[in-house]
Amino acid sequence: MMDFSFYKGKRVFVTGHTGFKGAWLSRILVNAGAIVTGYSLPAPTEPNLFDLAELEGKMTSVIGDIRDSSALKKAFDNANPEIVLHLAAQPIVRDSYKDPVYTYETNVMGTVNLLECVRLANSVKSMLNVTTDKVYKNNEWEWGYRENEHLDGFDPYSNSKSCSELVTHSYVNSFFAESGVAVSTARAGNVIGGGDFANDRIIPDCVRAVKNNEIIILRNPHSTRPYQHVLEPLFAYLMIAQKQYEDKKYASWYNVGPDECDCVTTGNLVDLFCTAWGQGVSWENRWSGGPHEANFLKLDCSKIKSVFGWQPRWHIAEAIEKTCEWTKAWLNDHDIPLIMDQQIEEYRGEISK
Repeated sequence: MMDFSFYKGKRVFVTGHTGFKGAWLSRILVNAGAIVTGYSLPAPTEPNLFDLAELEGKMTSVIGDIRDSSALKKAFDNANPEIVLHLAAQPIVRDSYKDPVYTYETNVMGTVNLLECVRLANSVKSMLNVTTDKVYKNNEWEWGYRENEHLDGFDPYSNSKSCSELVTHSYVNSFFAESGVAVSTARAGNVIGGGDFANDRIIPDCVRAVKNNEIIILRNPHSTRPYQHVLEPLFAYLMIAQKQYEDKKYASWYNVGPDECDCVTTGNLVDLFCTAWGQGVSWENRWSGGPHEANFLKLDCSKIKSVFGWQPRWHIAEAIEKTCEWTKAWLNDHDIPLIMDQQIEEYRGEISK
């Protein structure tokens, strides 16, 4: 498993650091003693986790557009990173239908721009491109998709992330195969956790409803997805980046998802939320139509388990409990960096067992 002390003093470049996953990742790296530079658009929501996590001043935060190759290269060269973690993306399926051009520019050309920075630098030893479980051509199978299955996401978001994978594969084959740069991609499922304020995501919708004393509205309670706490994939990303830094043979494509028991319907997920939250909260089914979204999708994570001995630690009920714990602390004006650090340490304790 991952040696947390590995990151002490390492120069790490994180794209998308102002987002939900990026802010949690930055907090982990700062706690580990890494020298962190983030490059991202301003935080996409208000409130936002980057501000709540009090990361300003503890890392170098550069506000910029991943589509702006010159601004990105300037920030990248100033950081002179050893490790690159690429999380910047337009991440919302329904938003990708509204603005497909922006989605492709960000998710495809943003990846190209970053890979160019890596190609032209001589400092990088390890890069990880974070994509999604939705990169696969979804046949609505009841078994999980493996890393060697066909990449062909349906909607503009999913397809753009498939393209990001293919761009990464091409750069590996064309430029990095004979170099000292180890490059991997990680295909993760849906994450939940404290501090996600995004639009059009089920747990943030639940949080907004309970905050406003409203009933929770579900538009598709029967769709099945793999859900995991945000710390699960983040620690996996850091493990992959570390292992391939130390030995390039580990560079590859990895699914990072929960166990099969954590692939649940949206209705089941919200039932768990209502139970964990208490106070009589409830939901109702109110289908409102909308663009195509997959009904059934899950990953086969045998590869990462076999190669690294990695295992998910917090199953779905505990992930929901941790999310509710964080959210209630936020609603009651408690110390957010403290609760984040407590949950990070709790998870570290789990993976060290």
